[in-house]
Amino acid sequence: MTTPAPFYLDCDTGIDDALALAYLLASPHADVRGIGSVSGNVSAAVGARNTLDLLQLAGHAHIPVALGSHDPLAGSFQGGAPHVHGTNGIGEVSLTTAAAALAPETAPEMLVRLAHEHPGTLKVLAIGPLTNIAEALRLDPELPQLVDEITIMGGAALAPGNITRVAEANIANDPEAAAVVLSADWKITLVPLDVTMANVLEESHRQELLASTEAVPLALGEMLGYYFRFYEGIYGRACSAMHDPLAAALAVGAVSAAVAPVVRVEVDTSSGPGRGQTICELRGLYMDYPEQPGARCRVVLSLTDDFAPHLVETLLSFSAESTTAELGLAATVA
Repeated sequence: MTTPAPFYLDCDTGIDDALALAYLLASPHADVRGIGSVSGNVSAAVGARNTLDLLQLAGHAHIPVALGSHDPLAGSFQGGAPHVHGTNGIGEVSLTTAAAALAPETAPEMLVRLAHEHPGTLKVLAIGPLTNIAEALRLDPELPQLVDEITIMGGAALAPGNITRVAEANIANDPEAAAVVLSADWKITLVPLDVTMANVLEESHRQELLASTEAVPLALGEMLGYYFRFYEGIYGRACSAMHDPLAAALAVGAVSAAVAPVVRVEVDTSSGPGRGQTICELRGLYMDYPEQPGARCRVVLSLTDDFAPHLVETLLSFSAESTTAELGLAATVA
């Protein structure tokens, strides 16, 4: 039996972050040792609250949650994406307020501490803007040598952006931080819109979650109703992309990439229309991506199999010790 790897999760807990968190908790390959919040879908404070409440719902209130950066490295937080995730970040679903308090350290401090406690084995999953990760690199420039690998949900290699014509939201919300993180000397897997927009969760999958008697998949199914309404304007039907949970599945090694070249990646930090774009060196496409000297970033462009069935199966396997009633789920969707 494989020993689960220690994980640090950095997130801006909206709906797909909630899916990713539940996926990690249900996965036999991950041992979540700490979670940091960052402003993105919601403010860092709201994201931390959502994370604490979800952990209590899932029966994992012992996992520490640290408050991270409110503002990006340059500029200020712009208010999140309530049109995508709801005003509370989790699709207007109401969860019982967790009893647990925030950790007495910042998210960057937590990451550095965990890296020193698990040298060479800690895996980092970053599914929000990369502000905390960049701040952790400032705290400890040797961090890349301590971390086993970092998986980042973000960017767009060949696909269009989702917040501008060329930029994906996590990168665009803090391009300066993304530039710092992607230029650091560590093993990076980038999970861009190219693959997350091509793998879709359908209404039939949501109904499977809603049919569960377990609190966590039921709550996620309720949240997805809000998320689906946003994505209906993009796909033309009730469904959604699977950004963050797909990154989580790749991070634990539960799904395989079909095309994932290791290439050089830069981030546009200018003030022009390209700001936030991830510029990936993909001109080797026509020669099956030959090795690029100095490249350190694996960019996942496609998967070997459809991801949705695996995600639903994993989420439905979730079994918290407490029942829905005991945990106090009060799902009220606007």
